[in-house]
Amino acid sequence: MSCAAGRRGINSARNWLVEPRDYIQLIHFCISSKSLTLAKIIHQHFLKSNFTSSPAISEKLTRLYITCSQLNLARRLFNNIPEPVKKSNVVIWNHLIRGYAWEGPYHEAIDLYNEMIDFGVRPSNYTYPFVLKACSSLQVVDDGKMVHDHAERNGFDKDVFVSTALVDFYVKCGCLEDARKVFDGMCDRDVVAWNAMISGASIHGLYEEVIELVVRMQDAGLGLNSSTVVSVLPAIGESSVLSAGKAVHGYCVRRGFWSEVMVGTGLLDMYAKCGLLDYARKVFYAMGVKNEVSWSAMIGACVICDSTGEALVLYDQMRSENSVDPSPVLLGTVLRACAKLIDLRRGRQIHGYAMKAGSLVDLMVGNTLLSMYAKCGLIDDASKFLEEMDWKDSVSFSAVISGCVGNGYAEVALKFFKRMQGFKIKPDVATMIGFLPACSHLAALKHGACGHSYSIVRGFTSDTSICNALTDMYCKCGKVDIARLVFDRMHTRDIVSWNAMIVGYGVHGLGAEAISMFYQMLAEGWKPDDVTFIGLLSACSHSGLVAEGKRFFISMTQEFKIFPRLEHYLCMVDLLGRAGLLNEAQDFIKKMPFQPDVQVWSALLAACRVHKNVELGEVVSKNIQTLGPESTGNFVLLSNIYSAAGRWDDAADVRNLQRVCGYKKLPGCSWVEVNGAIHAFVGGDKSHQHWEEIIEKLEELLGDIKKLGYSVESSFVLHDVEEEEKERILLYHSEKLAVAYALLMLSPNKPILVTKNLRVCGDCHLALTYISMIEKREIIVRDASRFHHFRSGTCSCGGFW
Repeated sequence: MSCAAGRRGINSARNWLVEPRDYIQLIHFCISSKSLTLAKIIHQHFLKSNFTSSPAISEKLTRLYITCSQLNLARRLFNNIPEPVKKSNVVIWNHLIRGYAWEGPYHEAIDLYNEMIDFGVRPSNYTYPFVLKACSSLQVVDDGKMVHDHAERNGFDKDVFVSTALVDFYVKCGCLEDARKVFDGMCDRDVVAWNAMISGASIHGLYEEVIELVVRMQDAGLGLNSSTVVSVLPAIGESSVLSAGKAVHGYCVRRGFWSEVMVGTGLLDMYAKCGLLDYARKVFYAMGVKNEVSWSAMIGACVICDSTGEALVLYDQMRSENSVDPSPVLLGTVLRACAKLIDLRRGRQIHGYAMKAGSLVDLMVGNTLLSMYAKCGLIDDASKFLEEMDWKDSVSFSAVISGCVGNGYAEVALKFFKRMQGFKIKPDVATMIGFLPACSHLAALKHGACGHSYSIVRGFTSDTSICNALTDMYCKCGKVDIARLVFDRMHTRDIVSWNAMIVGYGVHGLGAEAISMFYQMLAEGWKPDDVTFIGLLSACSHSGLVAEGKRFFISMTQEFKIFPRLEHYLCMVDLLGRAGLLNEAQDFIKKMPFQPDVQVWSALLAACRVHKNVELGEVVSKNIQTLGPESTGNFVLLSNIYSAAGRWDDAADVRNLQRVCGYKKLPGCSWVEVNGAIHAFVGGDKSHQHWEEIIEKLEELLGDIKKLGYSVESSFVLHDVEEEEKERILLYHSEKLAVAYALLMLSPNKPILVTKNLRVCGDCHLALTYISMIEKREIIVRDASRFHHFRSGTCSCGGFW
């Protein structure tokens, strides 16, 4: 029936008495044309004609309003249907449940199903798939299992449509074992059932199970269709099984699937996840039709493969060629590209667009914006946007916490973690992976230990990444023995786990333990990577194991086929320099296969400072000035060398050059955790509320340690001033202030852990050695280089620092 004919039929219906079958014919026309205007005219005339008791017309009108996406009108009509009609007509219920299941609100579908059961209406095999779809959309497993139980009791559990819907429901809710149980119990499986099970295994990254199901499906005489291919490709991509991906691609070409948009999109996504961006490009540009999903997948492929600039170019191209508005998923992908490029201008543009388009109500878009601002170091912007978000979840806070840690704002990260708890949002694995490094950076042991306890309670310690973060945290908080316990109790380990322990032993000066851990790793069949050898060489450096370090440097190339990077050469220079082999270190630098950078020369300059080699220090400093000093540290080192030699004019010249070049000396800062609170001290800063008590305690300690033989290491004062003034300057160093405060505030049996942003100075090192003896207290200092454990007048570094 044409539109004009439909209108003529309605006009005649206004003038003549119309039979119910005539209404049904007109309603069918409205359903096929989705004409809401005509539907309302028919409904109005229907009410006037007093046919309200006709179940057939009521059912058709309800279906009509559902087709026109007018669920409120459909529900109103449904509620006015007489109860006897409702009880005898399951089709009416099914139509409305289906409407809610597809368009929402999903809970209405479940409520209507329960109302249907209470009415005594027996569901049909069509009812269960609709209500199960609503259950999967809401992820309400208990409700879905209730529906499953009803289906079994009513004898529908063997129906292919119901069973397939159950498999799909369990898969989407992450209950793979339940899905597999239903699937294996099916007497008859069609392609849809196989695809549902394959899709579930694929979504959860179970590549082996996906392949097994595909083989079984073919053995059952069913061929793969395009939906099967689309389901299989994600598992292949996640597992990076390129050979299987190419085989599926060939199958698609032979069967003619490759031209379908969803198949092409799946193929390019698979190639991207396998690291083959060129292949992904070829698939994308060969696609005859591209939709928003295809563009989004290609842009995402560029982001995955670190071709981030190309991702933004493609986005601009899509906007110019395609009138379709970007989806929230695409906006999130583009924002990730902006974060990678630190492209704040573009990121703010996307923010503005998302605001105008109303996409900020999408939590994923909001969280990605948060992540972008945080990763770009704009913590204030991220904090402000977090406050403006109507909805927040663990991902929101995790993004900000991770961004704070990545940009050196560990204290701010802990504050956001507390705010998260104030919102009653439970930290998840991602949150803890951001939170624990913040504890590591600040040596906030109490916070880290609480995080450990929370991870145990929530079952997170089965996650390898969490255990790696805990291992690193305990190592950096001075508790390498607890780190080892965490390591030994891990369910599964990866190379990061082994590297964390090797590096941890190294920074604590436990070179022998680091080497032992390396050999244990080899014995268990693990292959070391370049990071492993950085940890080993650093451990040898901090323990003075020169021969062992040289041997490992040679073996990494000859035995393990790992080509040394600049970091490995830096470790070797540091190793030789700390051991006093300055000329050998200089020769080693000259023989490097590439140009040494400032860091390499700086390591040798630091050794010249320790071993008071002024002549070589001047040569090294000239090399650094040629390359560009990069930071204040090299100026300070050379100035220290001159000051130690009493060459005050030369030291002053270096400081003047530093000012001319625009470099400011980084102030020494130390942190100490007292009763769960982090206290920061800057050298000479008198702003702490307990300043007077701290100085009084330091004066008392100074008098006591002088009696034991301590005398000021005045070479660490950069100015030519009187000895008494030098003593006063050194007394105000940040690590001494932090230790004094901890002595005042902590109970006598507790060790003190101080973290410093620079290397501990020689005078502080000597003073803390004596203080540990007088106070009978273990004092642990983690400086920019390593750990120092002061016990009973000795330090664990053995002079290698």
